[in-house]
Amino acid sequence: QVDVVESGGGLVRPGGSLRLSCVAPGSIFSRNSMAWYRQVSGNQREVIADISTDGRARYAASVKGRFTLSRDNSKNTVYLQMDSLKPEDTAVYYCNTLSLGYLSWGQGTQVTVSS
Repeated sequence: QVDVVESGGGLVRPGGSLRLSCVAPGSIFSRNSMAWYRQVSGNQREVIADISTDGRARYAASVKGRFTLSRDNSKNTVYLQMDSLKPEDTAVYYCNTLSLGYLSWGQGTQVTVSS
């Protein structure tokens, strides 16, 4: 069973941009705040941004001003626009509900920022 599908990662130079996408089941998506998490190898997964059902977004200090989170409720999709990327943004990025337990984790999408 696949609950969420993340896409859009890749290799980018410092200062570059990427746009991540996440599709989730509508029955869960429509009723929940969604979030992007990231995990650096060996570290815990951390929330970097979340968005309420009515589109209010919040950001971790590490990405505020550089990342923009949005959602399209008609497509059950959340988007993470990542600008001014830094090497420390290198991680596997995951999407899930902000309150965990409704969806299984997807495979994530690897973002590598390197010159």
